[in-house]
Amino acid sequence: MVALEGKVAIVTGAGQGLGRAHALTLAREGAAVVVNDVNATTVGAVAAEIGAAGGRVLVNTDSVADWGAMEALVAEAVATFGDLHVVVNNGGFLRDRMSFSMSEEDWDAVVAVHLKGHFCVARHAGVWWREQSKQGIEEPRRIINTTSEAGLFGSAGQANYAPAKGAIVSLTWTLARELARYRVTVNAIAPRARTPMTEGTMSFASGPVGEGFDRYDPRNVSEVVVWLASDRTSDVTGQVFVVVGGDVHLVRPFEVASSAHHDGPWTPEALDAARPELFGGRAPEPPPAGLVG
Repeated sequence: MVALEGKVAIVTGAGQGLGRAHALTLAREGAAVVVNDVNATTVGAVAAEIGAAGGRVLVNTDSVADWGAMEALVAEAVATFGDLHVVVNNGGFLRDRMSFSMSEEDWDAVVAVHLKGHFCVARHAGVWWREQSKQGIEEPRRIINTTSEAGLFGSAGQANYAPAKGAIVSLTWTLARELARYRVTVNAIAPRARTPMTEGTMSFASGPVGEGFDRYDPRNVSEVVVWLASDRTSDVTGQVFVVVGGDVHLVRPFEVASSAHHDGPWTPEALDAARPELFGGRAPEPPPAGLVG
């Protein structure tokens, strides 16, 4: 039995890489898919592939950072397919530079597409779902956001991308709290896969690993997206998963590692004396390096 029969999904950045894989996999599982990408050629090819397989598909080429266009996108999805159940926020691009070489335009463009783009689609979908709930129509709804290991752990040369991706984690937690009453779950994935956007920034094996299993095939990540989009995960919300190959890592960012207490206001001298408590008897650790493997 297909997992998403009767569902309607929006996938942003669906023209290539992870977004393409997500759109094709969601369609394979029975969802009607709105494929969004500013590249009309690539997203058109994805739509044609879905249509050739008998799927229902709608193409949109507007920027996710365009507030009004994303409001219209949600309305068009509902008008075409009758409802909206799933939003997969995936659209984005890179403009990597060291901070001292980064321009204002480099910063603004990346933050707009990644962070504002996630919010625009989620916000307008949330408005529709809230109105539906007020009318007594309570369907399971899903938002799957895309963060990255750069956003979780920091990454040199990505002072625009990494903070935007880190903010998407906070946005995920906020939306999970705000939309829970409307039966909306909101989760985030940090995918590690071979895509046109990552080929120049990470080292991937060029072919299958092990017994014909390609660890970095984007389709591995898409299976997790299907799971999060399905009715199986009504109790999973506000979670962050790093997904790579056959591994899914549940991440708990920003936990309190240790604490120090002082009776009264702190002074620099008192803080120096409290170092053993604050740092657990060790030297201050460098920023986290990320997951291993």
